[in-house]
Parts: sequence; structure tokens; C-alpha cells
Amino acid sequence: MKIAITGATGQLGRLVINKLKERTSKANIVALARTPEKAKDLGVEVHPFDYGNNDQMVQSLKGIDKLLLISGSELGQRIKQHTNIIAAAKIAGVKSIVYTSLLKIETSTMVLVPEHLGTEQALAASGIPFTLLRNGWYTENYTGSIEDAIKMGTVYGSSGDGKISSAAREDFAEAAAIVLTSENQEGKVYELAGDESFTMSDYAKEISKQTGKKIPYVNLPEKDYAHALEDAGVPTLIAGFLASSQVSTEKGDLFDDSHQLSKLLGRPTTPFSKTIADTLG
Repeated sequence: MKIAITGATGQLGRLVINKLKERTSKANIVALARTPEKAKDLGVEVHPFDYGNNDQMVQSLKGIDKLLLISGSELGQRIKQHTNIIAAAKIAGVKSIVYTSLLKIETSTMVLVPEHLGTEQALAASGIPFTLLRNGWYTENYTGSIEDAIKMGTVYGSSGDGKISSAAREDFAEAAAIVLTSENQEGKVYELAGDESFTMSDYAKEISKQTGKKIPYVNLPEKDYAHALEDAGVPTLIAGFLASSQVSTEKGDLFDDSHQLSKLLGRPTTPFSKTIADTLG
């Protein structure tokens, strides 16, 4: 059983490969990377995989039984890239695809919905059996900027009192590895989110608790938050995406209490307080 992972050198891809090593022989794992040299340290077979090179992708997918399609990172390009990958997988004879989609996509107002929904539709049209991992937010999406929040003495956002059911990236990686190494997963749709939920005010309070500093949460209008991000050096497209995501958070798009992730893992998801503590070191 050969399992291939797109985006293998990315943050999620690396974690998935490490989790797969715990569940199957490394001889069964193939890392797909645009720059193969960056994947040498993974200790598994590596195939070149440029989303714009269809012939190369077909060759790299030959002999693959299961493909984990980790959604690409280029906003606005993902439907084209994902469709190319799915087409290559069909030609290569890949038996099934697992795709990392978006939590509650049918009702979500997230700006990411069209790209994820378009990919789900392309999978359905391909005729290849597939499984959907509709992932919620990684807690690291927030802790990645924790140093800036501490320096500024404030956590800024536009999510109001919206609840966030996040989990550690490693939790989602482990879930992917479980699905990839389990039987009879085709056709299943998993809505994956953390066991606990928090607001950005809760997040700021936890940072305050762990650092011993008073760090409040300040809620800003969407445009003001986007401009603040731009002033901090964030590219305009990304700043707009982040601000829009915060507004969608206020609408409940990142809240989920189905506990499907912890049920799949067979353990509770990682508390956001632990991810904060790990980030602070």
C-alpha cells in the first residue's frame, strides 16, 4: 500500500509523514514536493511534484494507492492546482484521495469556501473514491503571532465573541494518518475541530495568565483590522483574508461541538492553553 502526501515539506505535511511512520512502514510512504531537496530529511521516498507540470505529476503518482491532497497555500490558485492534481491522479490510477477541506463548508461564510467547495466538486466528478477531512482552524494560526501580541501588549482582531473550536496542527495530522491507514474510509466526511472552544478574549486572558502580563483583546472593525495588519507588513491580500476570517469567526463558522476529531483520535484534542505554553517555551 503506497501512500503519497502533497505539500510534504509544509508544516502539516511533515507532521502527517511523521505520524504515518508510527502506523506503517516508511517504505509505504511517498513525499511529493515541488523542491525534492527540501524533503530529503523526511526519511521516505520523495517524488518531484510541481502543480503546474501535469506530466511530472502523473509520473510521480504512478503506483500510488492513496493520495493525501493537502490544500495548497496559494490563495486564488487552489482550484486550478487541485483540479490538475486530481486529473493527474486519475490518469496515474490512484485508487483513493483524502482531501483537507474546510469545516462546515455548506454553511460557512469563510472566503476560502469557493476554493474548497470547487475541489470537493472536482473530486466528485473525477470518479475516484475520496474522503473529506473538513478541518477547523489550527491553534497555531493564532500562536504564530503571539510574540507580536506580547510586544504590543494587546491582541487585536475582529471576531467579537465568536467561539473558535481549534486544535493543534499535530492533532489534524494524526487524524489524517489514521484515515490514510484505515480501511473503508472512502465516502466519509469528517467535520474536524477541537474539543474545547474559546473566544479571542479567552485567548488573550490565557496569554496574560501564562506571561504574567496584562494583555487585553481589542476588537476592531474589519477594515481597521485589515489596515492594521497591512501597517504591520502583512500583504494586502493576506491581510484582507485574515480580517474576513475573523468576521466569519464571529458568525460561528469556526465553532463545532461534534467532537469528531477526538473520536477519530481516540483521545481528547490538545487544549489551546498547551499550544500557547509550547509556543512560549
